[in-house]
Amino acid sequence: MGRSASRPPRRRQLGDAGRAVWRHGREIELLHRAMAFAALCFVTLVPLLIVIAAASPTRGSGIADWIIDGLGLSRRQARSVDQLFASRRQVLSTTTGLGLAALAVFGLSLMAAVQNAYARIWGRPAAPWHGVWRQAVALVGLIGYILVAAWSGVPGRGTAAQPLARVLVMLIVGALFFWWLQHLLLAGRVPWPRLLPGAVATVLALFGLRIFSRLVFAPMLASEAVSYGPVGTVLVVQSWLIGVGYAVYGGALAGRFLDPATLAARARRGAFAAAALARTRRGTAVRAGRRPTAGRLRRGKRGDRAGR
Repeated sequence: MGRSASRPPRRRQLGDAGRAVWRHGREIELLHRAMAFAALCFVTLVPLLIVIAAASPTRGSGIADWIIDGLGLSRRQARSVDQLFASRRQVLSTTTGLGLAALAVFGLSLMAAVQNAYARIWGRPAAPWHGVWRQAVALVGLIGYILVAAWSGVPGRGTAAQPLARVLVMLIVGALFFWWLQHLLLAGRVPWPRLLPGAVATVLALFGLRIFSRLVFAPMLASEAVSYGPVGTVLVVQSWLIGVGYAVYGGALAGRFLDPATLAARARRGAFAAAALARTRRGTAVRAGRRPTAGRLRRGKRGDRAGR
């Protein structure tokens, strides 16, 4: 009692939620899902974004700008990432309608993986096959979000207020996007208010990944590019995409167990379990108090003999 009872209830709830997130993350194989997310993103989404960015009349290279910004690279470090992608003219001259359609179809596999992960996180059954339109809409939304994030640094570039304004705008836009994405892929089976903590947690995780990338991935990319050339750059980018997958899935997982309704339900279950345990202990103590001991039995036998 002493130690656990002295802990504030809110702190105890957060500790229980953290342990539940860890256990559930192991159950749904969060690491494997994050690695699969990175692989599917690099194989299906990146080529599609390259073509879309090449066909866009705006400045910037789309996916390369998003990766450079996410890794927090300097202009010198960004050259190794730019070298991974062909120029706009080369992309447009070698892209066919059939190839673009194939990329779009393969891109649905990424959203199917995200949809399945969200369903596992919230304990919902897999979506039916005729709900594939949700994956298509989610893919369009994801592409739009990445392009907005990549080009959000263009307005006000060079001004003192631009970095802070960009971070605030992307935090708000990101929270709204992942809030909508969960609701769409879960087919409305989870109410809107319960999905908001997961959206906020996802955006905060991506922001934390941005800071981590500046400290770790940016110096690593410089050394890997010198040592291994383009292969080293690809390995760093792939590692960063695994971090993005962790943020997307881990944020939704944390949001489920930080949801006020989930915390209240866990608190009620904990209170019922504590009450049941207390009743069991009281019953055991009462039965133990009524049980005749060896001394009482001997005294009772002596009294019987004396009465006879």
